[in-house]
Amino acid sequence: MSRPVRVPDLVEWKKRGERLTMLTAYDATMARLFDSAGVDLLLVGDSLGMVIMGESDTLGVTLDDMVRHTRAVRRGVERALVVADMPFLTYQVSTEEAVRNAGRLVQEGGAQAVKLEGGTPILAVVERLVAIGIPVMGHLGLTPQSVHRLGGYRQQARTEEEARSLVSQARALQEAGAFAIVLESVPAAVAREVTESLAIPTIGIGAGPHCDGQVLVSYDLLGLTAYAPSFARQYADLSAAISKAVQQYVSDVRAGRFPGVSS
Repeated sequence: MSRPVRVPDLVEWKKRGERLTMLTAYDATMARLFDSAGVDLLLVGDSLGMVIMGESDTLGVTLDDMVRHTRAVRRGVERALVVADMPFLTYQVSTEEAVRNAGRLVQEGGAQAVKLEGGTPILAVVERLVAIGIPVMGHLGLTPQSVHRLGGYRQQARTEEEARSLVSQARALQEAGAFAIVLESVPAAVAREVTESLAIPTIGIGAGPHCDGQVLVSYDLLGLTAYAPSFARQYADLSAAISKAVQQYVSDVRAGRFPGVSS
């Protein structure tokens, strides 16, 4: 196992042209598997509201939920950098409250960095968190916590004006101290412009091939979700494998084949 990934490593990797890999993780077992497979960053995403809790969006995820799942993920990791999402209304009310909440994710959850959605409205929060030693990852484009304002999960920055705004906000996040920025569901050309204009790495999800790294929701990658977004690539069909295994178990129990006759 190589040495643990650290925040400063990511900028150096960008300089060398090395691509970053990130997956979501929500528990120690999956975190251990992803970590041992060589994933660089594990995002404890508030997407757990949808893929773990069965909600229709991420808005109901609480800070306690995030602390609990972050702590579980940290227990399964040796190398990957663990980033925790700050859930809805944990950083938008005030800078002081954002500091307290981010502190809980670090102190209680063991997060090594936090991720915040948005640009201009959160710059003061980013600056303050970085100033007290909490690394911040930004998130622009499709921001799921703003799903109602955006009118659904739609591609963003499609007009020239929107694209200029996104590039400007990305630069502002870098100036505020963010160490990386997730670009979600934006045109590939826009993602390329942002990536080329920044010294910090971009990590794309539905943003084309020009970002410095890529992230996927692990349940989409593994074929565990019923409806994966069009940009996600399914690398396995674990739903079918799990269903087959459970059906075989049910059949064996009912037929008396399991546990079998003990000697």
